[in-house]
Amino acid sequence: MDEEARPSSRARRAPRPKPGLAVLEARVGHAFTDQMLLVLALTHVSKAGGNGRLGSYQRLEFLGDRVLGLAIAELLYAAFPQADEGDLSRRLAGLVRRETCAAVAAAWDVGPHLLLGPGEIQSGGRRNQTILADACESILGAVFLDAGYIAAKAIVESAFTPGIDTAAPRGRDAKSALQEWAMGRGLPIPIYDVVERSGPDHAPVFRIAARVEGVDPGFGTGPSKRLAEQEAARLVLEREVLGLTPPVIMETSADVGEGNRPDV
Repeated sequence: MDEEARPSSRARRAPRPKPGLAVLEARVGHAFTDQMLLVLALTHVSKAGGNGRLGSYQRLEFLGDRVLGLAIAELLYAAFPQADEGDLSRRLAGLVRRETCAAVAAAWDVGPHLLLGPGEIQSGGRRNQTILADACESILGAVFLDAGYIAAKAIVESAFTPGIDTAAPRGRDAKSALQEWAMGRGLPIPIYDVVERSGPDHAPVFRIAARVEGVDPGFGTGPSKRLAEQEAARLVLEREVLGLTPPVIMETSADVGEGNRPDV
């Protein structure tokens, strides 16, 4: 390559431009009348500055959690007319849990749009399951304020597929359910190994693979090995039993060297 045509090392390290909010709105399925509600829904407390918690998505997350619960309950009530209260409660718990909300946020590709402080960026905040789950709920809260319950419910119905039972069977966590599933097919018990450990010592992030012989591994991420293993096991079960394909979360150069540069 000609020296004049080759980009400089500084240019290669420069952060890629973030996609516009219209891209996220299209994925979510709602064009905001008040786009500042969406900006607030994407603002982590680490980026809130002088406004502290009131300038972050936390209040919207509180609201969105209640909107999500009501919408899921209403949709399940209609989808399963023969289900009793216990069955409906189990299904609801599976759909509103942190891992499910994080998967929805990942499907929307919320990560690149999040407004994070430098510390959260460096520790992988754009892929952090808790932050993604919080952002999912805060976006639903923002939609509710912008357009009302019917609009928010339509998004929940599209993104959370209430007709699918995503909860583990009663009395079993995902790891136990996966072990039972493997043994029922004459396979060795699942093996879990740490693929990656990132983040500071006080806030580690573990990426763990759940491996079952003859089956593609599932990869879970969490603030502890136990939570990451549970997520990895759940993803294998959802793929092999329910036929669900988890979204792929890509890390881009926007996660490196952003400092205090505005995220939107």
